[in-house]
Amino acid sequence: MHEPFLELRDIGKTYPGVTALAGVSLAVAKGEVVGLIGENGAGKSTLMKVLGGVVAPNTGSIVIDGVAHPALTVTQSMRAGIAFVHQELNLFENLSVAANVLIGREPRMGGPLRLIDQARLKRTVEPLLARLNVDFGPDTSVAVLSIAQRQMVEIAKALSLDAQLIIMDEPTSSLTLSETERLISVVAELKAHGVSVIYITHRLGEIKQCADRVVCLRDGRMVGTLAKDEIAHGAMIRLMIGRDLKSLYIPPKVTPTTGCEIKELRTSAFPDRTVSLEIRRGEILGLAGLIGSGRTSLACTVFGIDPPLGGEIRLDGEPLRIASPRDAIARGIYLAPEDRKRAGLVLDLPIRENVTLADLPTYATWWLIRGSAEATAAERQRARLGIKAPSVDVPTATLSGGNQQKVVLAKWLSMRPRVIVFDEPTRGIDVGAKSEIYELMRGLADNGVAILMISSDMEEVIGVSDRIAVMHEGTISGFLERPRFSEHNVLELAVGHALAA
Repeated sequence: MHEPFLELRDIGKTYPGVTALAGVSLAVAKGEVVGLIGENGAGKSTLMKVLGGVVAPNTGSIVIDGVAHPALTVTQSMRAGIAFVHQELNLFENLSVAANVLIGREPRMGGPLRLIDQARLKRTVEPLLARLNVDFGPDTSVAVLSIAQRQMVEIAKALSLDAQLIIMDEPTSSLTLSETERLISVVAELKAHGVSVIYITHRLGEIKQCADRVVCLRDGRMVGTLAKDEIAHGAMIRLMIGRDLKSLYIPPKVTPTTGCEIKELRTSAFPDRTVSLEIRRGEILGLAGLIGSGRTSLACTVFGIDPPLGGEIRLDGEPLRIASPRDAIARGIYLAPEDRKRAGLVLDLPIRENVTLADLPTYATWWLIRGSAEATAAERQRARLGIKAPSVDVPTATLSGGNQQKVVLAKWLSMRPRVIVFDEPTRGIDVGAKSEIYELMRGLADNGVAILMISSDMEEVIGVSDRIAVMHEGTISGFLERPRFSEHNVLELAVGHALAA
């Protein structure tokens, strides 16, 4: 390895009753891409906060370009050339690209008013955008940019700070396949210009594509390193969870039967297209397609969030009228939404109240909620799903992504599910928790629940589904049975091409 730009030496960080980091040492060379992996709660976020100057370590030192620091402030971290591209993008939609890139550092004109020099602002940002080969200009409003384009603005902002090390935290969680490929190529370009990258993701295929080396955290400790030629999916999983994972696919134990039939349903996203498919009891139907193909709109219509513009939904042969989520819930049709934090949970409430929120009359006497009944139901689900929390009274916001998803599930499993739609069920969840979610889904299917799993993760769609339906521009472009499962076939249908017989 070349001379390291950054060294972390025996970094330790403790909170009352919790050891977040214990003796973590890591070196990053100039122009090196290091993949940082680990389950949720492994200590990755705390380590990044130490690097960004947000928290100070209790022990150890941070060495930048040969100069040791016991801790960094946010300002020192930025001046040292450390920049972040967070999963939650931090941009002002009402400003232009150029204004966002140089926010707080705008070039000023002379005179008493010290107005922003718009021409120089634009000239400064133009070469940064050219370096990233983006398809928008410095004057473009951030409000009209896609998530992938906004990510490029964040990277341009990092380059404007003369970043020597860019830390990317789950950078592709909301990107399409083509957008992900573009980001991977940008990482390669940064590396070629001598910029170091720490790439944090649960998508291990991306790590294999772009990383020179992989380091793994588990329970706050550095548990292993993989050189470039050692980076493989199985090796990374063994480091993360200390064991091999079983195959993703778990065959059904029951023969699928008629469940939920969707016939020529028209949604607000594609009012001139119809969707027809059957979600059978006892099976997991994967729904694939490019972002914007209408999958989430279908889920919202089935759950009653968006009114259907035509067609019908039948459950066990009976036609349903679903005009609101309340109608869907009353019929046993539930949705685990794509954005669990915004649409699936009330993060400030404890686990107990989230579990019972959709079925409060069951826990009420004369309109007063019985806390003991709530606690009993929530505790039963906590044990059943293996939710890792000291009690059902802790705020849901304090849980990891995988455990938050289990709380969403606990809410529905405490009721009477007949159909459950999972929209991106494992987004932002580590591989160990993913495996648990898949087992829960299979268990539900085996108990006669009809499961629709919407996913942009190709490995997940192919590895978990019993059948796959693929959407293209608001309609089903084809179905695949397991013998025909392949990335090629899914992608062909996703772009609207018919498959050869």
